[in-house]
Amino acid sequence: MANLVLYRKYRPKLFSEITGQEQVVQTLTNALSSGTTSHAYLFCGPRGSGKTTIARLLAKALNCEVRKEKEFEPCNKCSSCLEINEGRSIDLIEIDAASNRGVDDIRELRDGIKFRPVKSKYKVFIIDESHQLTKEAANALLKTLEEPPEHAKFIFATTHPDKLLPTIISRCQRFDFHLVSAGEISRHLAEIAGMEKIQIEPAALLRISQSAAGSFRDGLSI
Repeated sequence: MANLVLYRKYRPKLFSEITGQEQVVQTLTNALSSGTTSHAYLFCGPRGSGKTTIARLLAKALNCEVRKEKEFEPCNKCSSCLEINEGRSIDLIEIDAASNRGVDDIRELRDGIKFRPVKSKYKVFIIDESHQLTKEAANALLKTLEEPPEHAKFIFATTHPDKLLPTIISRCQRFDFHLVSAGEISRHLAEIAGMEKIQIEPAALLRISQSAAGSFRDGLSI
């Protein structure tokens, strides 16, 4: 853990640890509590706003082995939660559409979707930078999104939803992420500085937070 960059070391492991995307968290946790999650989500927003973090949290909660009815937080102790936290879950498939954007890549993915999860309740597919899928690749996914198998969940993340096919957007439940305030970033950085035993003046924290331009990740990197 000591060798991890800060934004990975302090990536939230619970919905309650998310700051600045309250409307997204509230809707998702309500769906988890009531058992009414969608088969496909679209997370839109600027880089560093928490899209991938919340996507992994959602995947973890969906497959948590001990999460009870009407609860939404993952336990972070069962084998499924630990595997996702450690980046070794077979049933969580993360795809970078910037480098796997062609129709052949998506056809291979589509063919694998029909097989049931190895050990979890759901196979969860996180497709990052999904606006970079070619038109042919996006069209290859449409039939699967129209009639997905019960064991599959899709989360598309993008900084440019306007570049996605309208037919993809129409098949997803959309969430718009926003940049967070300098004050929220400053408070977050102050907490982490305390845990890291770093002495830092409030004025310096504020300057870093302003330079982060609304991104927690950029604030931690700075």
